[in-house]
Amino acid sequence: MFSSKTYIDRRKVLKESLQTGLVLLLGHDEAPMNYQDNPYHFRQDSTFLYYFGISSASLVGVIDIDNDKEIVFGDDNSIDDIVFMGSLPSIKERAAQCGVNDSRPYVELNTYIKKAISKKQHIHFVPLYRAESKIKLMELTGIMPKDTEENASIELLKAIIKQREFKTDEEILQIEQAVNITVDMHVAAMRITKSGMIEATVAAEVNRIALAANGNISFPIIATINGQILHNHYHGNVIKEGDLFLLDAGYENEMCYAGDLSSTFPVSKTFTSQQKDIYNITLEAHYASINTLNVGVPFRNAHIAAAKAITEGVKSLGLLKGNTDDIVETGAYAMFFQCGVGHMMGLDIHDMENYGEVYVGYEGKPKSTLFGYKSLRLAKPLYPGHVFTIEPGIYFIPELMDLWESEGRFKEFINYNKLKTYRNFGGIRNEEDLVMTSNGPKVLGKKKPMTVEEIEAIRKEALQ
Repeated sequence: MFSSKTYIDRRKVLKESLQTGLVLLLGHDEAPMNYQDNPYHFRQDSTFLYYFGISSASLVGVIDIDNDKEIVFGDDNSIDDIVFMGSLPSIKERAAQCGVNDSRPYVELNTYIKKAISKKQHIHFVPLYRAESKIKLMELTGIMPKDTEENASIELLKAIIKQREFKTDEEILQIEQAVNITVDMHVAAMRITKSGMIEATVAAEVNRIALAANGNISFPIIATINGQILHNHYHGNVIKEGDLFLLDAGYENEMCYAGDLSSTFPVSKTFTSQQKDIYNITLEAHYASINTLNVGVPFRNAHIAAAKAITEGVKSLGLLKGNTDDIVETGAYAMFFQCGVGHMMGLDIHDMENYGEVYVGYEGKPKSTLFGYKSLRLAKPLYPGHVFTIEPGIYFIPELMDLWESEGRFKEFINYNKLKTYRNFGGIRNEEDLVMTSNGPKVLGKKKPMTVEEIEAIRKEALQ
């Protein structure tokens, strides 16, 4: 945890922003995997962590602005709990660590909320994404699970986003530490990958490094020779000479701050000429995105810069033709670049995404519905303290090729005959984590191998 002052100050800012009402922040319960006593790895809700910092199950935080009370509700461990898990600090002791001097048994929460409702206090809560949290809210307020999103407090949501989106120096130190371990995970993958392995062997080593650093992975590992499947969590393929291997993995540290990086490297000692061409185009798009950004510049500009660089690159290979601006404006570029160029990052790898991309990434403005653009999670201007990823990629998706060709879509721009020669290419993505400073964007963490020369040097050494 940070010092108690950090959490006291965060709650103070939130109260000043809202001015009235009662803020109800539900912590997570244990989530059984296949029976009650065999739960998934516990991960506390990020907003509860932000304001209370306690990474323990079955807690609820109340910030009663009207009555100037801050309370943590929860139950101390029974002797049965202690037998299996050991002695843990009491709820009172844990609450004190985040500067809360009022802790009460969970059974008293229902009475407290019902009393607030009877006095017509406004109960602020955020959109909920776990079924048990929606049921808990129903028991407390009477709001049905299907109605939780429409009854969530937009005022609270906006106030939290306004706070959490700007990372403090102590948060950036945590994120940078997570990124450093994440780099180690990626370099290890580059060093151990060999023909004849299954993808799971690489994923296991990446996971081991995260656990050995006393943290965990920040999201399920993507470790695949089928890089054209953007979120591919299958690890059963045999790795072969000539394949490209795409790794998208991140470390989450003890404070639950995340790193999120992607790398693509050859299974052989070197890239083929075709692989090298596409790889270098993705790098050009990567740096074009970063070079576009500065304080106050919309993040959407970084996406457009990447789309233009990719368009120019694949045009040089004969895969696209026509005016670059037209190709980018119409969305024809999305044959190769289907996702957004990046997203916010912090306590969540897609920071606060459960609050809705329109609020988090678009300042309440509507998103584009155009294929390619609609996957851009972040478009608004960036300011010092914003932490985000840059991750353009090029993906050759056979199903997309077949669909668009059958529909005659963008045939004035796309050379479908030439495109067929890349049908089994796969996909390439590189990703870095950055923070916006008063001097512009800064890459976080130690250097990750990115260039063809850097990656081939590691692969040649690994395969000697």
